[in-house]
Formats: sequence, structure tokens, C-alpha cells
Amino acid sequence: MNRTDPGANLAALRDHNTAVVLGLLRCAGPAGASRAELAARAGLTPQAVSKITGRLRDAGLAAEAGRRASTGGKPATALCLVPGAAHAVGVHLDRDALTVTLVDLTGTETATRTAPLDFGAGAEAVLDAVAGAVSALLADHATGDVLGAGVAVPGPLDHRSGVLHRVTGFPRWDGFPLRDALGERLGLPVVVDKDTNAAALGLALRAPRATGSFAYLHLGTGLGAGLVLDGGVHRGPRTGAGEFGHQVVMVDGPQCACGDRGCLEALCLAAVAEGDTTRAARLLGVGALNLVRLLDIDGVLLGGGVVLARPTAFVDGVRDALGGAVPVDVAPEGARVVVGGAAELVLAPLFGV
Repeated sequence: MNRTDPGANLAALRDHNTAVVLGLLRCAGPAGASRAELAARAGLTPQAVSKITGRLRDAGLAAEAGRRASTGGKPATALCLVPGAAHAVGVHLDRDALTVTLVDLTGTETATRTAPLDFGAGAEAVLDAVAGAVSALLADHATGDVLGAGVAVPGPLDHRSGVLHRVTGFPRWDGFPLRDALGERLGLPVVVDKDTNAAALGLALRAPRATGSFAYLHLGTGLGAGLVLDGGVHRGPRTGAGEFGHQVVMVDGPQCACGDRGCLEALCLAAVAEGDTTRAARLLGVGALNLVRLLDIDGVLLGGGVVLARPTAFVDGVRDALGGAVPVDVAPEGARVVVGGAAELVLAPLFGV
């Protein structure tokens, strides 16, 4: 698959003011917003907004959404983003499953596929599986520009270079340049980040309740966190933030797959394996409380296969541990939050995020 010059329509539109207007149009949804409304919200002159929206219309990314009354009495034209005009691919590489999706500029998922995956089978097998799934998805459903692929994968990793580190349970991936290898296979720009960071970004962009500062805690085959602080995903200067499961909560406790002892992940997963959901939820709540006290965040969202199998038990357990300090809920979109967020890794820069 080799799509030449992906995102050509947007190449000349990537500046700060255009990103602001695009973000406002996305928030406005199908009802759209008038140029006067966009100017007022963006802090730009009406003339500057007219130029930006004119370029967006010429690129096929914005269109009229109808007319509405204005303060001057003359009906104003509202503009909205065109669904399907441009897409990003989202890829979620879990330890035992591969999910790919297409997301357009409005944040709408237009098609999704899921297939079994053996993440331990080695790089060539995984790359072949991703290339095949993405090729099939694009062949059947892609319209307009395909801007790139965002890939969410278990950490730790360096999202700047797209190189994996010693993924817990799969040390053979250490040092593998996933971004470059997949980019060559797909013929698309590729962005790689931790699954928890991708989910947190998607929540920050797509879920109205997930605003300000919050933590997304993901308990599945591992335990990690995506942190949104002051509206942006916090990755840390070495991209190591969010290794939530590897905080030591029991000195000289049981061995963790990371090599340390007494990690929260090891304790949580042991409780899950024993069928003790109440204890697992309480342990998750202890870790969440540490995070709330340390960062003074506004809320906690839970996700991952283990949580989604018993959502009420985990929400209740974490709420009890937090004692009402901040709201706790299951992340909107459930199991799709990671793959949708992976696509947002590509789209976010267009909206200045």
C-alpha cells in the first residue's frame, strides 16, 4: 500500500490560527458555527477567519451547515467539517488482539476491524498482520486523504522516536524501531505511543466529561496510566510517565515481570488471577489515591479488559479508596477508547493539541 503525498489538502493549512478554527469547528459538530462565532471564540478578526474558512472550503474540509439568525438581523452562514473528507488510521496492538479503525476529522469512527494477534510472535509476523489489516480497511472504506496511522502499543517506549523498550513480558521488542518499520510497510506517516497515552488523548479530545486534569487507568494484561494535566497528555521528558503499575506498594513483595518486587501491577494481576475482584479493585484504588494526592487531578477514568468485565466492582472499589476525593467512572467508549485514541495521535496536531 502506498498512498502518495498523504494529507496533501492539509499541507498548507498547518498553522496555529487554522488549528484553532479547525478545533472550534470540530467542537461545534454538525450544527457548525458562523464566521462571527468562530472569530469571537478564536480571538481573530472576521477577515482572518474568512480567509481560513475559505481555504478549508477550497480543500474540501469545510462546508455550509445552514443559516442562522445573527445579532445584526441578517442570517449568517454556519460552517461545519465535512465528514469523511480526511481520515486517520488507528491501530491498537494488544498482547493478544489487533484492532484497526478509521477516524475522520469530526472524530467519527467510520470502520473498525479486530483480529487475534500474538504479540510475542516476533516483529515480522506482527508487521505483516498490521499491514494486512490496514490495507483491507483502507481498500473497503477509505475516502479522501489518509493522513497517517497512529499506533497504540504496550510500553515502555519512546514516542518521539517510535522505538519500543522492554515491553513487560516481551523483552525481545527492546530497541525495535516500530514507527519506521510500520511506516515503510504502510506507506503512511506513523506515530507510536503507549496505549494508555493514546486512550488519554482520545478522552481529552472526544469525551466532554474528561476535561482539565485526569488519569486514565488501564487494567488488562498489564496496568498503566495515561495522564492528562492541564488539558494535555503528560509523557515526561523521557516519555516514561504513566508507568502506574510499577509503583512499589509492598516493599519486598512478590516479583514483578519488570524485575522489581511489590509492584502494584503484580499485586493487582495476582488478585485477578485468584478471582478476588474486590481485592484487585481495592489495590487499584490505593494506587489511584496515591496519584490523586501526588498530582491533585480532577478525576479518574477506568478501562481495560479486566475492568470492563466487572465495571461496577472496580468503580466502587476505587471510589471507596478515594473517599469521594474526585469523581471515578468507566471511560466512555469502553474497549474502543484505545484504538480511537490511536487515530487521534495523527489528528491532534491539526487541532493544535
